[in-house]
Amino acid sequence: MVVVPASVRAAPYAALVMDARTGEVLHSTNADTRLHPASLTKMMTLYIAFQAVERGEISLDTMVRVSRNAAAEPPSKLGLRAGQSIKLRYLIRAAAVKSANDAATAIGEAIEGNEAAFARRMNRTAKAMGMTRTTFKNANGLTREGHLSTARDMTLLGRHLLYDYPEYYNLFSRRSTDAGMRTVNNTNRRLLDAYKGADGIKTGYTRAAGFNLVASAERGQERIIATVFGGRSTATRNAKVAELLDLGFRRAPSRAPLRKPGKPAYAGSGGSKGSGDTPGGAGKTIRLITAVKKSLRPQARPGSAQAPVLVAVKDDIKSALKEVMADTPEADDTQTAAAALPDADLPVSTATADTPSPRMRPSDLVLASTADQNEQVEDIVAAATEPAQREVVTRLSTSGGHHWGINVGRYPSRYAAEKILVKTALAEMATLDGSLRKVVNRKGGFDANFMGLTRERADLACRRLQARQITCFMIGPG
Repeated sequence: MVVVPASVRAAPYAALVMDARTGEVLHSTNADTRLHPASLTKMMTLYIAFQAVERGEISLDTMVRVSRNAAAEPPSKLGLRAGQSIKLRYLIRAAAVKSANDAATAIGEAIEGNEAAFARRMNRTAKAMGMTRTTFKNANGLTREGHLSTARDMTLLGRHLLYDYPEYYNLFSRRSTDAGMRTVNNTNRRLLDAYKGADGIKTGYTRAAGFNLVASAERGQERIIATVFGGRSTATRNAKVAELLDLGFRRAPSRAPLRKPGKPAYAGSGGSKGSGDTPGGAGKTIRLITAVKKSLRPQARPGSAQAPVLVAVKDDIKSALKEVMADTPEADDTQTAAAALPDADLPVSTATADTPSPRMRPSDLVLASTADQNEQVEDIVAAATEPAQREVVTRLSTSGGHHWGINVGRYPSRYAAEKILVKTALAEMATLDGSLRKVVNRKGGFDANFMGLTRERADLACRRLQARQITCFMIGPG
């Protein structure tokens, strides 16, 4: 009897075929058996990278500093060096096309700070997708105890990549791509070249897993996803996948309604490295205490020729009145008194039909003359500071209380912020109708805000958005 080492034994076989349009399973074998996914894992790493870019946690042009841990990953790899910096877009290309392990690890560390935190985020996202029998331990898929998935779960993940981020899906059909350091070739190019309509998605191989592949192909209005675990070689795996795709096209109806999967609940950390370790930590409402402790004196309106209203202590009133009088040396007694007393009524002849009836002039009003300005100033100051004659004037608000707002995220570009504002406004028209969409350029990106709300509407809008898995927080006045 010949004993075959465990490292070269054939890995267990599993397969699943799905109509991508409807999610209907057309064929399955051992589809729920937990097996080693190998580099199929990188589909989740890339999905979270796309999500992080969409949410403004990171941008495609962010310079990622490569850690010693990432640089030390075994092949397949891009050849990153510890300490070097490289744009995130190149890491994404290397992980998607070449299946580079060092690039995948660097992506995870850039988004969540370390590989363990990123694996926890992968698991939260998988759970939100309905991948019930998947557990991730790393970002690249290298064999690790407990790092397992199923043919069904990986097919679901491939479908989410296809429909949730169609703007990135073309990556998986590129035969080669510029990865910054060099041009890399697609590990799936043989199937892409050999099978009509094939345009992705991801290969995987380790000794424990065998040769794995999640493939998708489109012909006319039909699209099929086929997944294979445990192939014995690249050639036999590709042949089996082609056979399964053919089976899918035979069984799928020529016309079927497109029922895209719903995007999973956001399971990220909102851009704060490591804070995503706590489940449910994202999307909390932050209430700000924004009431001012001291009311500042408003500035005079630019271009206004009217003397400012004087609200001050005795010395301030005295000096201000002297300045007003000094500015009108040629005025007669009546004009000087009118300038010094802003509340003095205009003559009746100047009133329009819409002007309210003026108050009667006090019988004891004393008009100032230029000859005794100093004496008159003292009289006005004394009258203004007399407790029994003090008149309190309040400034009425014309805002109707609509000075609250909500923030729905910070994004790497103004376009991205404006886009999310439009999408959010359409999704929550009931509470955001009539609000002002405003993009504010901050140091870390562009804030997407809805302004002009009452506090009650802002609070209601934020709670309704959170129920839709949209992160937001209230912005108070000031």
